[in-house]
Amino acid sequence: MSNPLEIVELTHHVKKLATGKISDINDINRETTFLALNALIEAARAGNAGRGFAVVANQVKHVSARIGDITTVLNRELAGSLNKLTDLGDSMIERLRSHEGQRCADLALNMIDVIDRNLYERSCDVRWWATDSAVVDCLAGANEANDATAAHASRRLSVILDSYTVYRDLWIVDAAGNVVANGRPEQYAVKDRNVADASWFRDAMKTASGADFVAADIEALPLLKHAHVATYATAIRENGAADGKPLGALVVFFDWAPQAAAVVKGVRLTDEEWSRTRCMIVSASHRVIASSDDKGLLEEQFRLNTGGKPAGFYDLPDGRTVSFALTPGYESYRGLGWYGVIVQAKAGQA
Repeated sequence: MSNPLEIVELTHHVKKLATGKISDINDINRETTFLALNALIEAARAGNAGRGFAVVANQVKHVSARIGDITTVLNRELAGSLNKLTDLGDSMIERLRSHEGQRCADLALNMIDVIDRNLYERSCDVRWWATDSAVVDCLAGANEANDATAAHASRRLSVILDSYTVYRDLWIVDAAGNVVANGRPEQYAVKDRNVADASWFRDAMKTASGADFVAADIEALPLLKHAHVATYATAIRENGAADGKPLGALVVFFDWAPQAAAVVKGVRLTDEEWSRTRCMIVSASHRVIASSDDKGLLEEQFRLNTGGKPAGFYDLPDGRTVSFALTPGYESYRGLGWYGVIVQAKAGQA
């Protein structure tokens, strides 16, 4: 199928060519008229000897006038039609670009919606598992874990991790901020490490009830060998009751990088579109936290010009189009202000 942009560009080229050639003809015709006029003057000066030459010069003048009439009509009709054709073409391309921008905005919304639905499940997991008897018992009794209950809790967390492969690790943290058990102790030796300064721990301990949870932004966590994780936490409460006294916190680390990569690289684009497109998840603080080209993760700042709208698209000075959609949230998960973003160059520009 022909590229509409190429057709419009060809139309502009034909218009430019026709306008230029008509102008050339007019220039030559003016010179011819001037020469015929000079010839008539010289023939008049020559008297009888110049009469024959005057006939020829006069005929050239008439031919030049006819050419002038033709170029005038040609300029009016052909150039007018080409102007209309190029205007129609430009309007068609503008509509196509608007349609493509809206399509990419819809794809950006689909990306962030998939993320939201996935992270909603993480918020459910952490609240559910915080009531597991092994987790609660680990911190019961003067809020101290003994070796037996901690080992049992660690095995329980390991079983959960075997079934829920989207997690890096699960931690049980006591009220003082000490990690007392985790699901992958052989991989992450975090037992007895203190995380009291971590915002997700402090906020989890402040949750009002077992229905509440904390969602932290993406980070490269040193204690998990700098893996990129989305952290979810809630208080472990006495007797597992929703209104029980906080004994500590359950912290779950969603293995963000591979899951997010699957989303941004799974956008439904053609091979040709992928050659000129970058799909991203951008945080509320403008950090690139996922990208289809794997560049700038947690380092690049990508500032959006949303105009206060939750979704839309706009053009960059270099001709690329930025389409975006703000997280809509899902169920009880309201999202963290993240955006799905698609940056696409025009066909033939990449």
